[in-house]
Amino acid sequence: MNRTKIVVAYSGGLDTSVMVKWLSEKYNAEIITATGDLGQKKELTGLKEKAKATGASKVYIQDLTHDFVADFIFPALKASALYENVYPMATSLGRPLLAKMLVEIARSEGAAMVAHGCTGKGNDQVRFEVSVAALAPHVKVLAPLRDWEFKSREQEIEYARLHHIPVAATVASPYSIDENLWGTSIECGVLEDPMMEPPPDAFHRTVAPEDAPDEPRNVEIEFDHGVPIALDGTWVAGVKLIDRLNEIGGMHGIGRIDLVENRLVGIKSREIYEAPAATILHFAHTELERLTLEKSVFHMKTQIAREYANLIYNGLWYSPLRTALDAFIDETQKTVTGTVRLRLYKGNMTIVGRKSQFSLYNPGLATYTEDDTFDHKASEGFISIYGLPVKTYHEVAQKNISEGRKPIASGILTKEILQ
Repeated sequence: MNRTKIVVAYSGGLDTSVMVKWLSEKYNAEIITATGDLGQKKELTGLKEKAKATGASKVYIQDLTHDFVADFIFPALKASALYENVYPMATSLGRPLLAKMLVEIARSEGAAMVAHGCTGKGNDQVRFEVSVAALAPHVKVLAPLRDWEFKSREQEIEYARLHHIPVAATVASPYSIDENLWGTSIECGVLEDPMMEPPPDAFHRTVAPEDAPDEPRNVEIEFDHGVPIALDGTWVAGVKLIDRLNEIGGMHGIGRIDLVENRLVGIKSREIYEAPAATILHFAHTELERLTLEKSVFHMKTQIAREYANLIYNGLWYSPLRTALDAFIDETQKTVTGTVRLRLYKGNMTIVGRKSQFSLYNPGLATYTEDDTFDHKASEGFISIYGLPVKTYHEVAQKNISEGRKPIASGILTKEILQ
């Protein structure tokens, strides 16, 4: 009789290492671990050996970096998607891709269940489970951290010791860290106090702005249809371009974010993020859109960007709404082609130049010199018609007031009227 198969989203940390043994015992199951390489720098070393030693019968480690950039990061960049106008959502964007990997491995292995190591009060549980439900409605999702008997990290460590599970943790780690190519999220420990300045050891990929070089660094980024394709005049593929901007930006203290954000489950959470490349690219991309998008399209896109960011953050990547919004976004990006020059200096970015063959900036209309081609006389009639509704409203209001008829407060009926 074949044993039940469970595909576990495996990071090699304490929770997922304990999960392998715990799930195999609870379900008498064969455990297959699945790890996606999204550009994290340290977590993959020795992972296969560790998963085998923990009890996994088979180990998958897949390089997903190119898919991550092409199918998740760049669509979000084109959408200008920043959660609550700040967070570029490195973790949020990675989860639907990892869920896709879990589903594909479950299908190939004939597994009816997958499992993740997310807590019961975070956002990631929603992102994994809604994505799996969209891609494979028949697959059951297990969330051991919501169900198991362990009440503390120390209890998990003791369980690992008793079952000879190799884990590096011996005491509670001060931070919970999630890293990929697009950024790093850091939480827990002293960071749970919103008044506590993040200690220097909380940061790993950016230097403190005061320690950044005393000389500024200019970078030129070229975009084609909203996608970055070149850095400082040299064509660079997506993964390498982001890697290089992470290095440059991190060196100059760019991309530190300290945010009290609203989680999907209603909790306010203090999060620290490091996202040098994401911060640089979003800034440059928006500045190019200011140059190339028609006014009403640019204003509408800012609204769409907020909706797009919300659906990513809230785990709805595979929703029909995103597909519909992508059609609008792709249409807007047809003219977002050109070059943006930025100056990086001690944690700050400033724009020092931009150009595009689709630029809507007309020097003849904008100038105040003798080369001005704008018809100033046309403004008189425009202002008269533009302000007519407001003028009419106040004319009527003032006439009624002068005749003793005061406007009634909205939603309030006076005794005189009721009589």
